[in-house]
Amino acid sequence: MSSPDAGPPRPPRDEHPPRDAGRRIKVWFRFVPREDRLPYDTEGLWATRLSADTARVDNVPFLQDGVAEGEIVRFTTDADGVHWSTGRVADSGNCTVRVLPLPDGPLGRDARAVHERLAPFGLGGEVFSADFPLVAFTVPGGADLRAIKELLVRGEEEGWWHFEVSCATEAWGEA
Repeated sequence: MSSPDAGPPRPPRDEHPPRDAGRRIKVWFRFVPREDRLPYDTEGLWATRLSADTARVDNVPFLQDGVAEGEIVRFTTDADGVHWSTGRVADSGNCTVRVLPLPDGPLGRDARAVHERLAPFGLGGEVFSADFPLVAFTVPGGADLRAIKELLVRGEEEGWWHFEVSCATEAWGEA
Protein backbone atom coordinates (compact mmCIF):
# COMPACT_ATOMS: atom_id res chain seq x y z
CA MET A 1 0.00 0.00 0.00
CA SER A 2 1.33 3.46 -0.84
CA SER A 3 1.45 6.36 1.56
CA PRO A 4 -0.99 9.28 1.14
CA ASP A 5 1.95 11.50 0.18
CA ALA A 6 2.98 9.25 -2.72
CA GLY A 7 0.81 11.17 -5.20
CA PRO A 8 -1.54 9.74 -7.82
CA PRO A 9 -1.05 6.15 -8.92
CA ARG A 10 1.19 5.75 -11.94
CA PRO A 11 0.14 3.80 -15.00
CA PRO A 12 1.53 0.27 -15.11
CA ARG A 13 4.91 -0.04 -16.77
CA ASP A 14 5.18 -2.02 -19.93
CA GLU A 15 7.57 -4.73 -18.73
CA HIS A 16 8.26 -5.84 -22.30
CA PRO A 17 8.39 -2.76 -24.53
CA PRO A 18 7.92 -3.43 -28.23
CA ARG A 19 11.03 -3.89 -30.32
CA ASP A 20 10.19 -0.67 -32.16
CA ALA A 21 9.91 1.56 -29.06
CA GLY A 22 11.51 4.91 -29.87
CA ARG A 23 10.64 4.57 -33.56
CA ARG A 24 8.66 7.33 -35.25
CA ILE A 25 5.21 6.31 -36.33
CA LYS A 26 2.21 8.14 -37.71
CA VAL A 27 -0.77 8.26 -35.35
CA TRP A 28 -4.10 9.10 -36.98
CA PHE A 29 -6.90 11.11 -35.40
CA ARG A 30 -10.56 11.05 -36.46
CA PHE A 31 -12.84 14.05 -36.04
CA VAL A 32 -16.02 15.56 -37.41
CA PRO A 33 -15.21 18.20 -40.04
CA ARG A 34 -16.41 21.70 -39.17
CA GLU A 35 -18.31 23.91 -41.56
CA ASP A 36 -16.19 26.54 -43.32
CA ARG A 37 -13.07 24.43 -42.76
CA LEU A 38 -10.97 22.06 -44.78
CA PRO A 39 -13.05 19.00 -45.77
CA TYR A 40 -10.97 16.42 -43.91
CA ASP A 41 -12.08 14.02 -41.19
CA THR A 42 -8.67 12.57 -40.26
CA GLU A 43 -5.19 13.91 -39.57
CA GLY A 44 -1.98 11.95 -39.19
CA LEU A 45 0.63 13.26 -36.77
CA TRP A 46 4.19 12.02 -36.41
CA ALA A 47 4.86 10.53 -33.00
CA THR A 48 7.56 8.61 -31.16
CA ARG A 49 6.37 5.22 -30.02
CA LEU A 50 6.80 4.81 -26.26
CA SER A 51 5.12 1.45 -25.65
CA ALA A 52 2.90 -1.06 -27.39
CA ASP A 53 -0.01 1.40 -27.35
CA THR A 54 1.35 4.88 -26.48
CA ALA A 55 3.29 7.53 -28.38
CA ARG A 56 4.45 11.13 -27.92
CA VAL A 57 3.18 13.55 -30.59
CA ASP A 58 6.14 15.09 -32.46
CA ASN A 59 4.52 17.78 -34.58
CA VAL A 60 1.84 20.43 -34.38
CA PRO A 61 -1.67 19.54 -35.59
CA PHE A 62 -3.36 21.59 -38.31
CA LEU A 63 -6.80 20.07 -37.95
CA GLN A 64 -7.16 18.01 -34.78
CA ASP A 65 -8.38 19.94 -31.76
CA GLY A 66 -7.46 19.15 -28.17
CA VAL A 67 -3.93 17.90 -28.75
CA ALA A 68 -0.54 19.63 -28.82
CA GLU A 69 3.00 18.68 -29.69
CA GLY A 70 4.58 16.67 -26.88
CA GLU A 71 1.33 15.10 -25.61
CA ILE A 72 1.29 11.37 -25.00
CA VAL A 73 -1.58 9.57 -26.70
CA ARG A 74 -2.87 6.02 -26.59
CA PHE A 75 -3.57 4.26 -29.87
CA THR A 76 -4.86 1.03 -31.33
CA THR A 77 -3.48 -0.55 -34.47
CA ASP A 78 -5.93 -1.83 -37.06
CA ALA A 79 -5.55 -4.87 -39.32
CA ASP A 80 -3.82 -2.71 -41.95
CA GLY A 81 -1.19 -1.53 -39.45
CA VAL A 82 -2.65 1.99 -39.14
CA HIS A 83 -2.32 3.51 -35.65
CA TRP A 84 -5.53 5.30 -34.52
CA SER A 85 -5.55 7.60 -31.49
CA THR A 86 -7.96 6.59 -28.77
CA GLY A 87 -7.21 9.45 -26.38
CA ARG A 88 -4.68 11.52 -24.55
CA VAL A 89 -2.70 9.92 -21.72
CA ALA A 90 -0.60 12.91 -20.59
CA ASP A 91 -0.57 16.64 -21.30
CA SER A 92 2.59 18.29 -22.54
CA GLY A 93 1.94 21.74 -21.09
CA ASN A 94 2.03 23.10 -24.66
CA CYS A 95 -0.73 24.90 -26.54
CA THR A 96 -1.61 24.76 -30.22
CA VAL A 97 -2.39 28.02 -32.02
CA ARG A 98 -3.35 28.29 -35.69
CA VAL A 99 -3.00 31.53 -37.64
CA LEU A 100 -4.36 32.22 -41.11
CA PRO A 101 -3.17 35.47 -42.72
CA LEU A 102 -5.95 37.43 -44.41
CA PRO A 103 -5.44 37.70 -48.19
CA ASP A 104 -6.59 41.32 -48.24
CA GLY A 105 -4.77 42.29 -45.02
CA PRO A 106 -1.35 43.91 -44.65
CA LEU A 107 0.42 40.51 -44.57
CA GLY A 108 -1.40 39.17 -47.61
CA ARG A 109 -1.14 35.39 -47.91
CA ASP A 110 2.42 35.44 -46.57
CA ALA A 111 2.97 32.69 -44.00
CA ARG A 112 6.56 33.89 -43.58
CA ALA A 113 5.24 37.27 -42.37
CA VAL A 114 3.18 35.44 -39.74
CA HIS A 115 6.31 33.57 -38.61
CA GLU A 116 8.24 36.86 -38.40
CA ARG A 117 5.60 38.41 -36.10
CA LEU A 118 5.75 35.45 -33.69
CA ALA A 119 9.49 34.69 -33.96
CA PRO A 120 10.44 37.05 -31.08
CA PHE A 121 8.63 34.61 -28.76
CA GLY A 122 10.74 31.71 -30.00
CA LEU A 123 7.79 30.08 -31.74
CA GLY A 124 8.30 27.95 -34.77
CA GLY A 125 5.44 26.73 -36.85
CA GLU A 126 4.47 24.64 -39.81
CA VAL A 127 2.63 25.88 -42.91
CA PHE A 128 -0.23 23.79 -44.30
CA SER A 129 0.50 24.68 -47.96
CA ALA A 130 1.37 27.54 -50.29
CA ASP A 131 -2.25 27.59 -51.48
CA PHE A 132 -3.62 27.61 -47.94
CA PRO A 133 -1.07 29.48 -45.75
CA LEU A 134 -2.43 28.31 -42.40
CA VAL A 135 0.40 28.35 -39.85
CA ALA A 136 0.17 26.01 -36.86
CA PHE A 137 2.32 26.90 -33.84
CA THR A 138 3.31 25.02 -30.72
CA VAL A 139 3.33 27.46 -27.81
CA PRO A 140 5.42 26.06 -24.95
CA GLY A 141 4.01 26.42 -21.46
CA GLY A 142 7.02 28.51 -20.41
CA ALA A 143 6.52 31.11 -23.16
CA ASP A 144 5.25 34.63 -22.49
CA LEU A 145 1.63 33.58 -22.91
CA ARG A 146 0.14 36.98 -22.09
CA ALA A 147 2.26 38.79 -24.70
CA ILE A 148 1.54 36.11 -27.33
CA LYS A 149 -2.20 36.40 -26.69
CA GLU A 150 -2.00 40.20 -26.91
CA LEU A 151 -0.19 40.01 -30.26
CA LEU A 152 -2.66 37.47 -31.65
CA VAL A 153 -5.64 39.64 -30.65
CA ARG A 154 -3.99 42.80 -31.98
CA GLY A 155 -3.22 41.08 -35.28
CA GLU A 156 -6.82 39.99 -35.62
CA GLU A 157 -8.14 43.46 -34.71
CA GLU A 158 -5.80 45.09 -37.25
CA GLY A 159 -6.78 42.67 -40.02
CA TRP A 160 -3.52 40.74 -40.26
CA TRP A 161 -5.02 37.32 -39.60
CA HIS A 162 -7.62 35.11 -38.01
CA PHE A 163 -6.42 32.81 -35.26
CA GLU A 164 -7.71 30.00 -33.11
CA VAL A 165 -6.39 28.19 -30.08
CA SER A 166 -7.15 24.53 -30.67
CA CYS A 167 -5.44 23.19 -27.55
CA ALA A 168 -5.11 25.41 -24.49
CA THR A 169 -3.73 24.87 -21.02
CA GLU A 170 -4.96 26.34 -17.77
CA ALA A 171 -1.97 28.71 -17.85
CA TRP A 172 -3.08 29.95 -21.30
CA GLY A 173 -6.56 30.64 -19.94
CA GLU A 174 -5.15 32.57 -17.00
CA ALA A 175 -2.65 34.64 -19.03
